Amino acid sequence: MESHISDVSRVIQLAVAPVFLLTAIATLIGAMNTRLGRIVDRRRTILERLPPPEADEVGGRRREIQRLARRGQTIYRAIFCAVLAALLVCVVVASAFIGALMQIELARVVAVVFILAMLSMIAALGLFLREVYWAVRDH
Repeated sequence: MESHISDVSRVIQLAVAPVFLLTAIATLIGAMNTRLGRIVDRRRTILERLPPPEADEVGGRRREIQRLARRGQTIYRAIFCAVLAALLVCVVVASAFIGALMQIELARVVAVVFILAMLSMIAALGLFLREVYWAVRDH
């Protein structure tokens, strides 16, 4: 029984780092969500102000709408990857506790899922960087 409690205590200690990682991911998701909201608001503003078809500005505004749509899709994918990373980190923590409670060796599963979480986070950050680059380049 004492061994079992010490196993669970050790898992709790090991779970602290992934919990901090979840906090960081949540902050990043919040920042990306803000960017997505601004993109959507800008697109709505442009659509409301779209001049009649014969005006010279129509082509420029349509191009801007297309750029905003591309940026919106990119940031949406980044959010998806970040949320997936967060879910995978949750699976890591849950797997660690399940392994300790059921006394099952899940070290490989935990390692593989954590690697998948990091790959998903890399994808999220890469997509986020791409969207920021497009935002700066387009202005």
